[in-house]
Amino acid sequence: MLCCMPGVAFVPALLVSWSSAAFIISYVIAVLAGHVEPLVPYISDTGTKPPESGVFGFMINISALLAAITMYIRYLLIEKQNESSLFVSSACNMFTLCVGLMGCTGMGIVATFQELAVPSVHDIGALVAFGSGVVYITLQSIISYRSCPRWNTYFVCHIRMAISIISCISFIPMIVFASKISMTKIDWTPGEKDYTYHFTSAICEWTVAFGFIFFFLTFIRDFQRFSLRISTEIHED
Repeated sequence: MLCCMPGVAFVPALLVSWSSAAFIISYVIAVLAGHVEPLVPYISDTGTKPPESGVFGFMINISALLAAITMYIRYLLIEKQNESSLFVSSACNMFTLCVGLMGCTGMGIVATFQELAVPSVHDIGALVAFGSGVVYITLQSIISYRSCPRWNTYFVCHIRMAISIISCISFIPMIVFASKISMTKIDWTPGEKDYTYHFTSAICEWTVAFGFIFFFLTFIRDFQRFSLRISTEIHED
């Protein structure tokens, strides 16, 4: 069904579907295995212990790759649109792409280094992934407004900016409350020390993560008008 989409719209559609499945499947396995409490664990908590750790690591690495491909196509799309109506500088477009790719690298680190195995590296990867992701979608929202009304409707721009604002607002308490937690564990229960910090931070983390998913969902319509062609030239000596 994804392959029947016009243009390259199947790429962000696959990214959204795959990433949503990665979060949900690892969560369900972790809860059923009794490794985490069902009430709002950290996303990383649902991919720390086997067997869910293998599923989480594999699927999140694929999500990082799909996100990188989506961001690169988005970069090419903006460059192509700029040829007929210059609305953003190439340097700004490239900077936005680089920020997005940093976020993808952070996702790869999170997927590879489990929370309890190498917590410091895992936390750095999560900070890079979420921080770069928030900056990326904010920049893309600004670029979208600059491309109106020719390449985007104001309705889509408003949605993207709303998602960016909600993600930015959620990102700050996510980091603040996470920094107040004095222990590294995944089996949290209500009433214990630092549970309130964990609960609040986890809610914000899920909000930011699904903010990214819904943001990339808005790319599908844009990508329907864009196709990639590979040309091969043969030169004779």
